[in-house]
Amino acid sequence: MDQSIGIPNNEPHGRQRQKAVLALVAHDEKKDDLLALARRYRSALARLHLLATAHTGSLLAEELDLPVERFRSGPEGGDIQIGARIVQGDVDAVVFLRDPLTAHPHEPDIQALLKVCDVHGVPVATNLAAAEILLRSLSQAIWWGRDAAAAAHA
Repeated sequence: MDQSIGIPNNEPHGRQRQKAVLALVAHDEKKDDLLALARRYRSALARLHLLATAHTGSLLAEELDLPVERFRSGPEGGDIQIGARIVQGDVDAVVFLRDPLTAHPHEPDIQALLKVCDVHGVPVATNLAAAEILLRSLSQAIWWGRDAAAAAHA
């Protein structure tokens, strides 16, 4: 996609990316929820550059038949790797379906990722309801962008 879809482009020096970038992460107990959500929004996700932690990325790539740039698993530093991409201005939004009722040994990494999103103004959804709103918004922005591009070429 050649145009912004209506979410902030954090590229330094005004450079424009070809596609908006969405990071997708889910704790084990939330992976099925993320897969169901991704199936509903597959057409929108196909127009984005997708990032994910290892296992989540493998499931998404297989389920959606879309390319997914994968990082290490969360406990192995994948959350931190995605956080680094956010700091570089390479991520436009994050869906991180967390399981708040299960202890996670890498909780400091999770909190660091959420903090980086807040510091850099990157929208982040941490539960299914918020993820639905974020993906619906992205989907609408994609369609609006498509309509604007068609009108410009008419």
